[in-house]
Amino acid sequence: MFASGSQSLVTRPAASASLGALETQFHRSVPRPAVSEILGLGPGSVHFNKPSKHYFALPTNPGEQFYMFCTLAAWLINKAGRPFEQPQEYDDPNATISNILSELRLFGRTADFPPSKLKSGYGEHVCYVLDCLAEEALKYIGFTWKRPTYPMEELEEETVPEDDAELTLNKVDEEFVEEETDNEENFIDLNVLKAQTYRLDMNESAKQEDILESTTDAAEWSLEVERVLPQLKVTIRTDNKDWRIHVDQMHQHKSGIESALKETKGFLDKLHNEISRTLEKIGSREKYINNQLEHLVQEYRAAQAQLSEARERYQQGNGGVTERTRLLSEVTEELEKVKQEMEEKGSSMTDGAPLVKIKQSLTKLKQETIQMDIRIGVVEHTLLQSKLKEKSNMTRDMHATVIPESTIGSY
Repeated sequence: MFASGSQSLVTRPAASASLGALETQFHRSVPRPAVSEILGLGPGSVHFNKPSKHYFALPTNPGEQFYMFCTLAAWLINKAGRPFEQPQEYDDPNATISNILSELRLFGRTADFPPSKLKSGYGEHVCYVLDCLAEEALKYIGFTWKRPTYPMEELEEETVPEDDAELTLNKVDEEFVEEETDNEENFIDLNVLKAQTYRLDMNESAKQEDILESTTDAAEWSLEVERVLPQLKVTIRTDNKDWRIHVDQMHQHKSGIESALKETKGFLDKLHNEISRTLEKIGSREKYINNQLEHLVQEYRAAQAQLSEARERYQQGNGGVTERTRLLSEVTEELEKVKQEMEEKGSSMTDGAPLVKIKQSLTKLKQETIQMDIRIGVVEHTLLQSKLKEKSNMTRDMHATVIPESTIGSY
């Protein structure tokens, strides 16, 4: 789990992030330092076990990778100056991802991908979120990159194989310098040297008065000269960067090119002449073939013209056939419709079922008419009885009203 501030961090094996994965999945064109290096910058740095550079880029253990991603994202958000609670292993992953994306949007970063892309704990979107949060954390702590320091490159000295029987100029100079240093170390007092020189001069002056005779054998001298002669040979190593050497090489190459050009020019001239003669032969053969096959060419052209005319007529005839075929299909459809109508009418004329139905309907209507007449008679009789009864009642009422008036008049 991560701890805020400068507290230490305890990680599982292979459970740390690197921006090499971010570089591989998202920012491939911009090389960046590893996320572990970014987290280790400045005060309160955290130290990780050496992780795989593609921990968040390749699927290894999705559960562990997702938990590591959430924990690392929460720590980066805290480092960026915003309070964020450290997620636990049993928290709701959807809520944790939603909170991380909300904090990412508050930093002004875009997250135009579904939250489900982060559940796997690896991939391009996981690397993108960690990259953005790491940059925001660096901005908050005020970290700035220092200018790079480049180590001084040591020039490699060319190793030239030395022959045992040869001496290079550098070796001679080194031996000369060593002799001078030896002379300086073996310093002799000037007074002693002066006395020795004086005695030597006196001895030489005394010897010069005698006759000089050589005691060296000529044969031995020759053998000694032959023995030391290879060691006296001095080889001067040339510098390849010297302009004089370049000029000499240019002259050598120029002379080589000129000598090769003379020989090559002869071969090219010969080849040119052969090609010219071959082209002339081909041209003459072509003219001969054209003259011999001229009548066949004319016949071929006439046949081509006839073929073009025949194709044109075929196209015209094919167009007419197509139009007539269309008309035939339309007429056939109309004919089928007429036949169907005729069959329907013929079947309706020859079929006796409708007539039977009509007769049955008439019989039924007659029965219903008789029933209606009976009902009408009954209703008329009932109405007549009602009228007669009403009339008798009215007459009785009139008689009952007239009698009392006459009785009253008599009194």
